[in-house]
Amino acid sequence: MPIFKGPGGWSRSLTVRVVGMSSLWAIAAFLVIGGLISQLYERTAQSGFEAVVRAQLFNLVNAVTVDENGALRGVPDLGDLAYSQPLSGWYWEVLPASANTTGRLTSFSLGRARIADVPETAAPFDMQYRRDYRVPGLDGETLYVEEAEVVLDGENHAARFRVMGNASTLDADIAAFNRSLTLYLGLFGLGSTVINALAILYGLRPLSVVQRSLASVRAGERERLEGSFPTEIQPLAAEMNALIDSNRRIIERARTQVGNLAHALKTPVAVLLNEAGAIGGERGRVLREQGERMQAHVQHYLDRARIAAGGESAIARTPVRPIVDRLLRVMVKLNPGFRIDARIDPAAERLVFAGEQQDLEEMLGNLLENAAKYGRSRIELTLAVSDAASFAVTVSDDGPGLTPEEIVEATKRGRRFDETVPGSGLGLSIVAETVLQYRGGFQLERSEFGGLRACLTLPRSGDAPIS
Repeated sequence: MPIFKGPGGWSRSLTVRVVGMSSLWAIAAFLVIGGLISQLYERTAQSGFEAVVRAQLFNLVNAVTVDENGALRGVPDLGDLAYSQPLSGWYWEVLPASANTTGRLTSFSLGRARIADVPETAAPFDMQYRRDYRVPGLDGETLYVEEAEVVLDGENHAARFRVMGNASTLDADIAAFNRSLTLYLGLFGLGSTVINALAILYGLRPLSVVQRSLASVRAGERERLEGSFPTEIQPLAAEMNALIDSNRRIIERARTQVGNLAHALKTPVAVLLNEAGAIGGERGRVLREQGERMQAHVQHYLDRARIAAGGESAIARTPVRPIVDRLLRVMVKLNPGFRIDARIDPAAERLVFAGEQQDLEEMLGNLLENAAKYGRSRIELTLAVSDAASFAVTVSDDGPGLTPEEIVEATKRGRRFDETVPGSGLGLSIVAETVLQYRGGFQLERSEFGGLRACLTLPRSGDAPIS
């Protein structure tokens, strides 16, 4: 499906806007959700870990006493084999906290090793003489320490209890969870973005159908927008069909009026010319000359009216090659002393002009006739494809050509540079104005033979079928 990219770039594309905004929103939403889930998991895991260490601290306190000499006694069993494995990162320790208390109890995993504590200024005790902090472990791990000072009996024998848990395993678990969360959310987010983009493209697909239908109407392949459209687009299609029908009626009415006007003026102009011939003499010659000029001008403006009516027709299509071949045959018959060559690009064999047949014949005919009038012995016509929307026709001769100043004047109505050559001076003017109606291009320049080269650029409408 094509992306609707207009002249203003990607920012003008409706598809890019909708897909881009929805994708950005989805990405932002997944980032926020992922961050929240990660924080909640970390907070929950941290709280659970600290609760386990704290519970084991209470078990340790309940399992230790002092004897009559103030020595620490007890065989604590905290129910976790990690306290029996050396360098496991899980340790407990009981130390004297008063002068009348002696001894030291440790877990098998700690043995004679010692774990440094932190000053009370850095981690003070709370109202219940408990505190927690983190310190380096024996094997490079980080330990989370729960510590409490407890009076063991009525003689104020006090001890300091420390339970240490391996916080590095907690951090590793949180990091692994975050990696998995990132992977799965990323895959889910990518899938959601792709599905969302496909859904939007599918939803906008009817716009492409309308676009192709309009292109077919303009190319003359169909006369109306056809197809089943969604409820939101059906009114647009109906209005476009109504506009096409209205345009067609206007064109037909304009053509009828042009025909009526041509018929109404034909007889009065003929009468004036006959009367001028009957008068004779200098006055008759002047009247006849002016009558012929009036007839040429009337025909000129009638042609312009017809072009204005038909130039915007949405269904005009004219194969180019047959017109070129027919005009060249006529030129060969009318100018037997000329060398008339045609260079046709193979890609231009099936070109179709997006316009009326009479207009193409008139433009090419005027250029060929002008080349025969002013050329000496040679005329060359070339036909080639310019791009997907246009084609080019050039007519060159070996005549005297025109200066840059004369080229500027050449397309003005009635302008003639050689009064010895018959004509009304309207040929190039008609070509220029006809090309303008079709939004094409017309350029005059010096040819490679030394004469004039006329270059036409005209709109194309697909290719003609192979016969």
